[in-house]
Amino acid sequence: MKRIAGALVFAALVLTGCSTVSLTTIPTVPAQVPAPGGAAAATAPGAPAAQNCGDLLASYRPLDPMPGPGQMPAGSTMAKIVQRGKLIVGVDQNTLNMGFRDPFTGQIQGFDIDMARAIAQALFGDPDAIQLHALTSDQRIPALQHGDVDLVVRTMTITCDRIKQVNFSSVYYEAQQRILVRKNSGITGSEQLGGKKVCATKGSTSLAPIQALPSKPATVAVADWTDCLVMLQQGQVDAVSTDDVILAGMAAQDRYTEVVGGSLGPQPYGIAIPLQNVDLVRFVNGVLDRVRTNGTWTASYEKWLGGLLPGATPAPPVPRYRS
Repeated sequence: MKRIAGALVFAALVLTGCSTVSLTTIPTVPAQVPAPGGAAAATAPGAPAAQNCGDLLASYRPLDPMPGPGQMPAGSTMAKIVQRGKLIVGVDQNTLNMGFRDPFTGQIQGFDIDMARAIAQALFGDPDAIQLHALTSDQRIPALQHGDVDLVVRTMTITCDRIKQVNFSSVYYEAQQRILVRKNSGITGSEQLGGKKVCATKGSTSLAPIQALPSKPATVAVADWTDCLVMLQQGQVDAVSTDDVILAGMAAQDRYTEVVGGSLGPQPYGIAIPLQNVDLVRFVNGVLDRVRTNGTWTASYEKWLGGLLPGATPAPPVPRYRS
């Protein structure tokens, strides 16, 4: 009986103790998705000053006659490159089918890379006599000015500001700036971007047209276009805006996204070359003339971009040269 009584007293004490215990409520804290390194809100620039660039898209006339591979004029920029043994080219490695790293081979390839290899072929007689140097958008001009690369073939739009810093070849591709959104976003054009966050890369020409929209979206600047796609997928931005060929590559990688709206403006691409190397500009323009006329441009477009962009294969851009 004593054991039973003791057990009953112990049980009563336990129950009494339990009745006095208070539970602490742990607040729910929403998970924070980290933004890509270097991502930051982009401040809107002041109204751009009127600029008179003359014929912005007119480049230097091609060399005539064009020298054969390995037979560059003595003392020329091309002769120095041939003597070195490699053409060094700044390219992209993150834009599907323009300049991207193949996950199976590890090699950078795409439409831009084909253009670069055509120049190496003309210099050396070997398209593989080339060293590809991956650059972000805002690294392109500094890499040329510091002599890190011979030229840049990286979806680079010719602008008045840029032609003060580097030379450009004739136009080798013309894109249009548009908008990429999630398919369930309800956004069908730029007029619906008011109060929304729109992503573009630092140093690109895509930021200014978005900042100038009447709908006044907020812009977010990142290092690479893949960062924009990740931020869109994670809901950190509402849209991405850049050239249609770049956006088409993103949409091909994520079927839950789509390109919407009309063009926000043309984006004519040129191959960028240091200001002092006019002879190399003329040589590159000679190569591009061949690429346009011998079927290389069309074959490269159909291989890399025909499956990304709707419609028939366009004709190569018609070059314009200075008188």
